Amino acid sequence: MTADNLEFLSASEQGRLIRDRKLSPVDLVQHCLNRIERWDPVLRAYITVCAESALAEARVAEREIAAGRWRGPLHGLPFGVKDQLNSKGVLTTLGSRVLANNVPDHDAAVIERLKAAGAILIGKENLHEFGKGGTVDFAYGQPRNPWDITRNPAGSSSGSGIAVSAGFSSGSLGEDTGGSVRSPAAANGIVGLRPTFGRVSRWGGIMYGWTADTIGPLTRTVEDNALFLQAIAGHDPRDPLSSDRPVADYAATLNSGVRGLTLGVVCELSWPDGANAEVVAAMKETIRAFENLGATVREVSLPKAKYAVPLQLLTSDSDIAAMMLRKWLRTNWNDLDVGTRTRLAAGCLIPAAVYHRAMRGRALVRREVLDTLKGVDALICPTSLQPPGLIDAVKETVDSEEAMEKKVILRRISTYPFSMANIPAMALPMGFTHTGLPLSLQVAAKPFDEETVFRVAHAYEQATAWHTHHPDLHRIDSGAIHS
Repeated sequence: MTADNLEFLSASEQGRLIRDRKLSPVDLVQHCLNRIERWDPVLRAYITVCAESALAEARVAEREIAAGRWRGPLHGLPFGVKDQLNSKGVLTTLGSRVLANNVPDHDAAVIERLKAAGAILIGKENLHEFGKGGTVDFAYGQPRNPWDITRNPAGSSSGSGIAVSAGFSSGSLGEDTGGSVRSPAAANGIVGLRPTFGRVSRWGGIMYGWTADTIGPLTRTVEDNALFLQAIAGHDPRDPLSSDRPVADYAATLNSGVRGLTLGVVCELSWPDGANAEVVAAMKETIRAFENLGATVREVSLPKAKYAVPLQLLTSDSDIAAMMLRKWLRTNWNDLDVGTRTRLAAGCLIPAAVYHRAMRGRALVRREVLDTLKGVDALICPTSLQPPGLIDAVKETVDSEEAMEKKVILRRISTYPFSMANIPAMALPMGFTHTGLPLSLQVAAKPFDEETVFRVAHAYEQATAWHTHHPDLHRIDSGAIHS
């Protein structure tokens, strides 16, 4: 095993090599640290890199495995987490200048569980301030897409998507309110899962979107994603919204295929006006691929889906603003990014009557999604209706109804309905534009039916070669950008 081909192996492949003692965890961690040192000054995936502790933990893992104490498929693998998750003794900023000196005394539950599985925390990953999107000036550097550094890596789990795509880690954890795991997965050409709400403990995470926030894995393959979810899923009494439903064996049905399954293509989320032509073409090819694999594919309609975006903003933004009003908005206004404070100040002004009506509206959207899932095994659509945009373009202000339609609703319409329904939804590679930018498929299923999501996604992944394509970081001029 040479150092030249480690970074883009799947986590499952890396884990098997470590298990069989053909790869040292120390060598893998050092290789990732070398890549971070070389390219992260441009990509800005990380806020904090835990180089010393990661190498120390890798040496411990190596000794344990040599002594026959192999803990499982993640033992010895480096992972990163969105800097919204508390980490014991490690800076946790939430991407904000306000928390530039915040060092927690405990690990979030998901970090506890990954460490118990033998995985190694390599760093805390960059994000939109407070994990809520809309950041204009990133306090810890502008995150950049490894496929094209002029392009947006999407948010809010920007660094978590960049790190996996760039081969800086074996996997990452992000947080998804309306699409903050799936959108970075889509933009960076990897796999990202929003689990069912309650499937993964949020304890120790700074979860201001109380009714929508979830923690999910970002990985290079669907199998890797199943391994990470297996490690972090399950009930936690410290999280009052954590489900006590049993956790399935996600690997057991991974290779079951899709023959005999019925998949619903959501029309409103797949080909609305304004969808990019290359996204539409890739989606049509994807439908043919599923049909060739033996699935029945038919169109379904979610007419209320277009309301998911304003309903999510009216409710989640209000939830977040309520949590932050007394703590930071009033006391640290000038320290907050203009995008953050503008959005949250608007959230503070939402009347209670409007908030409650919006919550009832969310229930109607959820019911429509769940009713549609009664007739199909899974829903499919693009994760994003546009390829990754230029960084400067996505920071433009919204100053008209037309801009609201194109810049806010069209960007979010494919992910928000599934967040509102609190069902599992996964983004995975679906091809590339003619200029080499990633395109992404989304698969969603019934609540707590992550098994079907993995099954459908894995079948498509194995029938295509998109997941084998990786960005060439050698094309990046490390001296070109200093922000």
